[in-house]
Amino acid sequence: MNKKTMRTVKDSMGEMQVPEDALYGAQTQRAVNNFAPSGLTMPRGMIEAICLIKASAAKANLDLGLLDANKAEAIIKAANLAASGQYDKEFPVDVFQTGSGTSSNMNANEVIAQLAKNESGTEIHPNDHVNMSQSSNDVIPSAIHVSASIAAHTRLLPALGHLHEVLLNRSKELANITKTGRTHLMDAMPITLGQEIGGWAAQIKACTDAIEKSLHAVEALPIGGTAVGTGINAHPEFGQRLTTLLGQKLNIKFTVCENRFAYMSSQDAAVGLSGQLKTLSVALMKIANDLRWMNSGPLAGLGEIALPALQPGSSIMPGKVNPVIAEAVAMICAQVMGNDLTITIGGQSGNFQLNVMLPVIAYNLLQSIHLLSNAATEMADKAIAGFTVNKERLNEQLSRNPILVTALNTVIGYELGAKIAKTAYQKGLPLIDVAKELTNLSEAELVRLLDPAKLTKGGIPE
Repeated sequence: MNKKTMRTVKDSMGEMQVPEDALYGAQTQRAVNNFAPSGLTMPRGMIEAICLIKASAAKANLDLGLLDANKAEAIIKAANLAASGQYDKEFPVDVFQTGSGTSSNMNANEVIAQLAKNESGTEIHPNDHVNMSQSSNDVIPSAIHVSASIAAHTRLLPALGHLHEVLLNRSKELANITKTGRTHLMDAMPITLGQEIGGWAAQIKACTDAIEKSLHAVEALPIGGTAVGTGINAHPEFGQRLTTLLGQKLNIKFTVCENRFAYMSSQDAAVGLSGQLKTLSVALMKIANDLRWMNSGPLAGLGEIALPALQPGSSIMPGKVNPVIAEAVAMICAQVMGNDLTITIGGQSGNFQLNVMLPVIAYNLLQSIHLLSNAATEMADKAIAGFTVNKERLNEQLSRNPILVTALNTVIGYELGAKIAKTAYQKGLPLIDVAKELTNLSEAELVRLLDPAKLTKGGIPE
C-alpha cells in the first residue's frame, strides 16, 4: 500500500504533517490524530450550516468595513462551495471530539481559507479572516440550530404534511366501513376505519404543530457572542447582520437570541426540538403497531387489512409476506427515542459559559430529523396509501361481537347486558339471538339498537 505524500504545515502549537492534497491544515490534522473513536464524521447538514455561517460572516464583516473586498469575496465563494457538498471529504473530524466542536469549526476555517487562497491568490488566514468576529463557542451552537432548521423545513415538515394528507384521504375513503373497536386488545364497541385513521391523522397534525412551535426557539441564534457571550472582538452589529443575511439566503426567519449567555451555555432549544421528535416517534410507532396488528394473519390473526406486499418475508417459508415498512418505522422510532436521551444528557452538560457536548447533540438531532423524514414518507407511500380492506372479515367479526350489548345498557341495564354478553361468548351464539331470549325486546328493536354503523356515531341509542 502506497503511503500518502505529506506536506509540513504550522499552527500555534508547531509543525504537523498533512496529506499533500488535503485542503485542511494543522488543527484539523491534530483532531484527526487525536479523535478516532467512532469513524463517524460530522453530518453533512452541520458542515453545510457552518460553511453558510462563514459566508454570511464574511459578508457582514465586509459591510462593517472589517474585511477587505478581495478577501471577503474569496471567502464567500469558497464557503458556499464547501457548503454545497463538493468538498465533504475534507471534513474528516470524528463526531466524538472536543465538546465545543472547535475542531470542526477550525476544519471549516482551514478548508475555506485554502479554497479562498487558491481562488484569489490572496493570503487568507483561517483564524484572522475566515473566523473573524466569531468563536467556535457561538458558531457551533448556531450551526446546530441552522442545520436542524434547514432539515426540518426542507425535509421533515413536508414529509409530515404528506403523511397527514394521505391519512386524511384514506380516512375519508374508508369513512363508512365499520369494524370492531378494541381496548386492551380485546373486542370493544364498533368504530369506522375512517375514525381510526382520522385519529392517526390528528396525532400527526399535533406533532407537526408542536415541532413548528419548537422551531421558533431553534431559529434564534447566539452568533456574535464569540468566546463567552459578551461579544468580545466582534462588532456590535455583527450578529444581527449575519443573522439577517443567513435568513435571506435560506428563507428562514432567523433572529438573534435574546440572551447569548443562555444560548451558548445551554442547548435547551435543541433539547426541546428533540423532545417533540420523540413525541412524533411515539405517534409513528403507535400507528406502525396498529397497522401490524390489523394486517396480522392473514388467517390466524386479525386479518382486517392487507398491507402492500413488498418482498418475500421468509427465507424458509414460501409465500410468507411481512409488514416490513411498519417494522422499519418502529425501529426508526426506537432509534430516535434513544437519540433523545443522548441529546438530553448532552443538554445538561453545560458548564458555566459553554455546553461541552455540542457535536454529539448535533449528530443525534440531525439523524433523528433525517430518519423521521424518511419514516413519514415511507409509511405514507408504502403502507397507508396502498393497504386493502378485508370487508368480509370485518363484518364477520362485528356479527360475533357480544360487546355490542353495551348499546342496550340504557334499556335493559348493565347487569342483564353482562349476562347476555357472557352467554353469547360461552355458547358461541349471535348476540341478537341471546338478547331475544333474555329480554322482552323484539327482533326489529334489537336490530335497530345494535346496528354497528349507528353505534359509531355515539350518543344514546333511541
